[in-house]
Amino acid sequence: MITILGMVIGFTLIIAAMVLGGSPLAFIDTPSILIVLGGTGAITAVSFSLRDLSLAPSALLRLMREDGSDPNAAGVTLLQISERARREGPLSIEQASKSLNSEPFLQKALNLVIDGNNADDIEKVLRQEINAMTSLESKTVDILRRAGEVSPAMGLIGTLIGLVQMLGSLSDPSTIGPAMAVALLTTFYGAVLANMVFIPLAAKAERNSHQVALLNSLYAIGASSISREENPRRLEMLLNTILPPEKRINYFK
Repeated sequence: MITILGMVIGFTLIIAAMVLGGSPLAFIDTPSILIVLGGTGAITAVSFSLRDLSLAPSALLRLMREDGSDPNAAGVTLLQISERARREGPLSIEQASKSLNSEPFLQKALNLVIDGNNADDIEKVLRQEINAMTSLESKTVDILRRAGEVSPAMGLIGTLIGLVQMLGSLSDPSTIGPAMAVALLTTFYGAVLANMVFIPLAAKAERNSHQVALLNSLYAIGASSISREENPRRLEMLLNTILPPEKRINYFK
């Protein structure tokens, strides 16, 4: 919600400034929109493969909808499952796995343990999946950052087009206004798209990607430890080695 709220407030302030300063219709220019939006989309597409572009929307949507699970709470959950598995055996965590629909990666990790896979295989499979997810998310961030770089440049190109049109028709005063509008509004559109849409979304997606990678790494370590039937105290030590200081677990006091 903070992503949507921040964008709504930002665009509301800009629209309010347009309305208070005069006619907001003066800020709408079709050629400028075509140059910036069309140009940004086309040039960004040149930088990536069709597969990257087709997978990016779903990855971005998933990253934007991440609930920001607390790594500390995730670690405590793993320790509780580990205690139960050590006390009652690995198969006892099957019921816990069924209740983890909101955490598909952890559910998959526990299912690998339940199926009797050895710890090395579990860790290898989960690490490969983490790497694949991180690669896709990284490409999504790169696409957003590239769009953030291209949109101001397309605005500048539009400005140059408008200036050339204006200088080429100084003898006809009726064409100066539209040409000047293209020159100024393309820069405006490019700056707004870059600094209020693409760059903030890229930063948010990158942050969420790091959070997801950290959580999934915790789950991979936890599943391997449970498969080895290690002491939960050792698992706590392993989890704390990758958690930031403020998120470290103090479960066994």
